[in-house]
Order: sequence, then structure tokens, then C-alpha cells
Amino acid sequence: MGIRLSESAIALIDGRNYAVLATVNADGSPQTSVMWVGRDGDDLLFSTVEGRLKHRNMLRDPRVSVTVIESADPENYVELRGVAAMTPDIGRRADIRLSWKYDGKDPGEDQPGAVRVVVRVEVLKAAGYAA
Repeated sequence: MGIRLSESAIALIDGRNYAVLATVNADGSPQTSVMWVGRDGDDLLFSTVEGRLKHRNMLRDPRVSVTVIESADPENYVELRGVAAMTPDIGRRADIRLSWKYDGKDPGEDQPGAVRVVVRVEVLKAAGYAA
């Protein structure tokens, strides 16, 4: 069962602050991606395309770490560790929602044949100044 996010963590996630996703490569080394993030209750949400390295890594090992950094004060951050689960991003709803949050417009087109997924992270641990 996931943890309840603090009000300060919620404020960071709900703000227009970028996040860094860390996954584990097949050889055990870390892989990171800067990304947009949202939430549903106490779960983190983001969108990616099947076949990307982070997608392949999460299929093999769903343990992730997501650090959300306040754009106005980078020393204010929260690291959220948890387990990722992926489902189809029907109609690109998650991708569109995040694009409007961060860019104020619809996202650009994906490559032909790209399949988008919603990644839902159940947060099991929080650390950092906003934890």
C-alpha cells in the first residue's frame, strides 16, 4: 500500500516543475529521464511510448525513483520511490493533460505507429525537503 503524499510534495507535483525518473538498465546501471509528471491522488502519473528505454526498463523492473524539483528554488525537491504499472494511454489523455500543464497546448504528434502508455507510480517512500 502506498504512502500519503505531504502537502509540500503535492504542491511540487501539481506545479509546473520538472521531474527526473530513474530506472534500472538490464546491466544494473541507472538510467534517468527528465519528464513531465502529474498525479492521481497519491499516485504519480506520466506518459511514455512503448519501446523507449525507460519503458523497457520498467517492464523488466518496475522499481523507480522520481525526483520533482521546484523550478523557482531547486533546493526544494522531493524524491519519491515506488513501483510503476503501465496501461494504454487511451486517446493520449495523460499526454494531453500533461502537455497543457507544462506547455499550455496540445502535444505534437508521436511517430507513426507509436503506442503511448500511462505510467502510474505507487509511492512507497518519500525523501527530500518537501517530503
